[in-house]
Amino acid sequence: MDPAMFLGRFDGQSKLLVRALLCGSFGSHRALEVLHRQQRANPDMSLSNFIETLCQDEVCGPDRTGQPLTVGPLVWLFTALLKKNLLSFIHLVYLSIPCPPVLHLLKCLSQDPHRTPWMTAMIRQLERNLEVHNEEPLYTPHCGQRLKELSQRLVGSDETGGWAKCFSRQTSECERASGSSELGTQRKRKGSFLTLDSDGEDTGQESKRIKVEVCGSESLDDEEKSAKTELSGRLGNDAPAETPAEERTPAAAESPSDVLPEHIKVSVLQIKELLESQTEWDQSSMQMFEVLNDCDPGQVELLCSMLRFPDLPEQTLPKLCSSILAPSFDFSYSTAATLIKSLLLQKILSLSEPASRCLVTAGTSMCSRYPRPMCHALIGPVLEEKTIGNPQAELLNRLVESCLDSHYRLLVLQMTFKMTWSEAVLSIIHSLLDSKLD
Repeated sequence: MDPAMFLGRFDGQSKLLVRALLCGSFGSHRALEVLHRQQRANPDMSLSNFIETLCQDEVCGPDRTGQPLTVGPLVWLFTALLKKNLLSFIHLVYLSIPCPPVLHLLKCLSQDPHRTPWMTAMIRQLERNLEVHNEEPLYTPHCGQRLKELSQRLVGSDETGGWAKCFSRQTSECERASGSSELGTQRKRKGSFLTLDSDGEDTGQESKRIKVEVCGSESLDDEEKSAKTELSGRLGNDAPAETPAEERTPAAAESPSDVLPEHIKVSVLQIKELLESQTEWDQSSMQMFEVLNDCDPGQVELLCSMLRFPDLPEQTLPKLCSSILAPSFDFSYSTAATLIKSLLLQKILSLSEPASRCLVTAGTSMCSRYPRPMCHALIGPVLEEKTIGNPQAELLNRLVESCLDSHYRLLVLQMTFKMTWSEAVLSIIHSLLDSKLD
């Protein structure tokens, strides 16, 4: 059913709650913020009318042609996401609602022919929270049957399966590729295991075993070195060869780009030229940063180091942030945290005067798109610094007030409990408390 069709059933305040619940996966938190604003304006505001409207009977259309019309609660006509947000919202506020309306709503939802296993589990959990006698498990019978079959398979079988099977397959392939070097390593490991298994033997036998192991390892050193050198030549730049510690040279340590694939190396050179140029960035320039989608967190950290992100001039930050925040990018938590730390952390820590417009623009854009990585990779480390002053506090207050929702503000407040409070930290705490955390 189109949401615009059932919004007319609700009064003004309830209609705002429904609109908030329609706000995607964060609908429950949006609805909670709306409810708190309504309660601040009207302390006598209640959710009873809202729940009563949800439980009113409505005519429901048939799922397939040829079936008769049915009558059911209005909440049955909600989309699956809206029902999920509604149950999450009720779970957040059920303590402030009289028990009978909540139970009535849960009863209506439990009879919904289109309820999902998640809805069933949440309904039963809420019934337990309300101390309703419900001995049924949180999972559905189908889920219980699958869990039973899985447990029987795991208990009744001695064979390795699942992820372990995948890892064992990869291990066997690596053993075939490594050749004689792996054979020598296995011999050395067998010798080391023998020396450890000596609880019931005398000291003389232990010393003999140690001598045998040392001699064996010395005789195999040359064989291992030659085999590993041959293997590193075959693998090239795509997979760095394992080099013994005594053979590592400063020259090898000075070339970290060797661990990157070739197409990432090419992109690094192109991005470096773009950052050093004074020309305007067009769409093709922004496409250069698509290489970040192909990098794991370790490669992203290396890429940021090679491009010297911490040393970039501040006037470059808005263009760079707008490029990596394009809709086509959806970075993981680790990747976003690495980018935020490389681009912004050192610049904010070194502030001795109010932040520039470019730095504020870059910070707010990153914070709005990736609030959780921003809290852990930037706001937390800045608060932990004992030397921060008013410039840092002013910028953090601006980021918190303009970019973070209430639950992320609460996360920042929790961070302050684990650190020593300075004047700058106290000003941020006061700002958080003034924002009336939910």
